[in-house]
Amino acid sequence: MTTGTIAVIMVFSIPIIAILADHFQKQTKLKHKVVKDQLELEKLKHENFMLETEKMRQELEIQLKLDEIKTKKEIL
Repeated sequence: MTTGTIAVIMVFSIPIIAILADHFQKQTKLKHKVVKDQLELEKLKHENFMLETEKMRQELEIQLKLDEIKTKKEIL
C-alpha cells in the first residue's frame, strides 16, 4: 500500500509542479513587462521635464530682455 501511495503521489505531483512552474514563469514575464513599462514611463517623464525646463528658461530670457528694453525706454 505504501508503494502504491508513493506512486500515485509522484504521478500527480509532476503535473502540479509543471503547472506551478508555468505559473511562476508567467508571473516573472509579467513583472518584467511592468518594470520595462515603468522604465519607459520614467524616461518619458524625464524628457518632458527637460523640455519644460528649457521652455521656461527661454521664456524667462525673453521676459528679461523685454524688461531690459522697457527699463531703457523709461530712462530715455
